[in-house]
Amino acid sequence: MILQLLTIRWDVSPEIFSIGDFAMRWYGALFAAGFLLGLWMVTKMFKAEGAPEKWLDIIFFFMIGGGVIGARLGHVFFYEWDYYSNHLSEIPMIWRGGLASHGGAIGILLALWIFSKYVSKRSMLWILDKIVVPTALAAGLIRMGNLMNSEIVGNVTDVPWAFEFVRHATENKIPLGPRHPAQLYEAIAYFIIFIILYFTYWKTEKRKQQGFIFGLFLVLTFTARFFIEPFKSSQGGFESALGNVLSTGQWLSIPFVLAGIYFIVRANQRNR
Repeated sequence: MILQLLTIRWDVSPEIFSIGDFAMRWYGALFAAGFLLGLWMVTKMFKAEGAPEKWLDIIFFFMIGGGVIGARLGHVFFYEWDYYSNHLSEIPMIWRGGLASHGGAIGILLALWIFSKYVSKRSMLWILDKIVVPTALAAGLIRMGNLMNSEIVGNVTDVPWAFEFVRHATENKIPLGPRHPAQLYEAIAYFIIFIILYFTYWKTEKRKQQGFIFGLFLVLTFTARFFIEPFKSSQGGFESALGNVLSTGQWLSIPFVLAGIYFIVRANQRNR
């Protein structure tokens, strides 16, 4: 009975306000806030290092395009290929939902590689060490948007801080019950990671070791994802084909963690 009394009943509207057919949604507002804060932070970094500010417009155009396309294709191929293989015309319909952060990360990396090769003519690690700092903050804000949308919910649980996602239960026609607020777990983890990266860039000499901050971002972010994934409701994918030992999100996190370790070790070796 005590646990039930402590359970948070979550029935928040995803809309901040609406005027006619126009609706301002929490997810969109938080996504935009993450983008604007990221732009401000990277501008500050560019000024500190004397880099051309005109590159910023190109970078963020590339990142948005690469991130959205990569996130969509990641969802299609990693999580719901069985469906989309028979509904190819629906793949571009992003407004219907369905984005995967692992795919978005791959898309952004590809976009920044193109930027580095054809625009800045600098090492790709030079821009990655900067971009990942506000990216962690933006990721936390996006997960708060997921919370406001009552999506990416956690598994059923009896922990005292559990949430009852009323909208999720109603829309999916499933019983209402206490669940892990998995979105909140991720948001808190990303905010902590942002603080660590921000401090590392501005208060230490590690920013001079190309690839260190990027590697640290990969290790911290995807280690957090690996350990938070088991609290989430299964989102499908190829986990069943691998014996359900790990979730799809966990399998996809492992290569990113290994890549992060590689870049950290590489940066330290070059520094020595």
